[in-house]
Amino acid sequence: MLNLNYVAAQMQNMVEQLKVGGHDKGARLEKARSLLALNEPEFTNLKEKVAQSLNTSPFLLAGPVEPLYTHVPPISIPEDFSIIATDGSQIDVDRHQSTRCYLINIGQVRLDYGQKTEAKLESLPLLYAGDNDTVIASGHQVQMVEGPLLNLKRSVDECRHLKEMATELPTGQPALAVIDGSLIMWQLSGKEFPDFVVTELLDNGFMKYLDEMQALAQKQPLSLASYISFPRSVNVANTLRLLICPNNTADCSRHCGYKPVGQRPCDVLSGVQDQELFFELLVTGERSALFTSQAKIVREKYAGHAVHFFYLKLEDEIARVEIPQWIARDKQKLDLTHALIFDQCQRGNGYPVALSEAHEQAVVSASDRENFQQLLATWLADEHISSASSAKSSSKKTKWL
Repeated sequence: MLNLNYVAAQMQNMVEQLKVGGHDKGARLEKARSLLALNEPEFTNLKEKVAQSLNTSPFLLAGPVEPLYTHVPPISIPEDFSIIATDGSQIDVDRHQSTRCYLINIGQVRLDYGQKTEAKLESLPLLYAGDNDTVIASGHQVQMVEGPLLNLKRSVDECRHLKEMATELPTGQPALAVIDGSLIMWQLSGKEFPDFVVTELLDNGFMKYLDEMQALAQKQPLSLASYISFPRSVNVANTLRLLICPNNTADCSRHCGYKPVGQRPCDVLSGVQDQELFFELLVTGERSALFTSQAKIVREKYAGHAVHFFYLKLEDEIARVEIPQWIARDKQKLDLTHALIFDQCQRGNGYPVALSEAHEQAVVSASDRENFQQLLATWLADEHISSASSAKSSSKKTKWL
């Protein structure tokens, strides 16, 4: 049981610290904003410094594509267009049960606007069981699909179903395919999973479906984006640190490794978030300059789908919109993405209505999980298959006091 009286005193101290830090944060933010207005030679030098510092900077940088002070209003939306979106949730493997299986529930939404207005919303639950579905294997190496790996498997399934929906769109009609969250599969970027898992989920999965989406987009006005609400990204702010750095290359361990945090030259920008940078620069509906993600996994694995992003000003917040390279380099598709994402946010009270509906279709409630387990137990019992559970699981279901 949580002792709220004990927590309240700690909260008071936290609030006092936030008040003190807020004054310093304002000064750092003003400094960061003043660095956005670069002339052309300064902008060129910044791009070169980013490229030279990718392997030496401890900060994840953003590659500037357009001048930092760029702000672009949305174009008019087409008369007729479609929005497709997917979202997912899952019931993970219960390691306290003898039967290994998991469920991925995909919410699919298609919204047609214009002369023929129509909405198609559905939930597609997919049960995975057996050795072929519950593991990823390569030779004698085996990785169980559960926990964080199941989250990644769900992301691949979301992309697969989005691609399948895209194949059913009206030929020649503008459309936007959108998913929630990042296009970057961050959990595959570290050493948590072996190479054969990365190959299966990224190369043979996510990238394959992006390839197929790109092929469709070459034949019709189809755009693709992911949407991140209230982002905490600091990639652009980190890039501005390079303008403060007195060295040609930001080799931080070499030049500043002996200096404590707060005493490095670039620490005058510490704590500044990208959304804070652009909130005052942009007016509602405008997008920021384009940037490229310099994440290692993107540079090494994404090839022609290299992730670009821009920030979008809404009435009350800044959102981050990520797009693959083939959208970023096509002005018509870039403008269409910008306009339709903003239109969706206006229709959805600040959040894309298609994503909101896809989430509603995908969500698995606590009662759904309980009913799933009961249904599974019933089927196993009817077929006289053991469904033994661990003592810990049985204990949690027993009231002791």
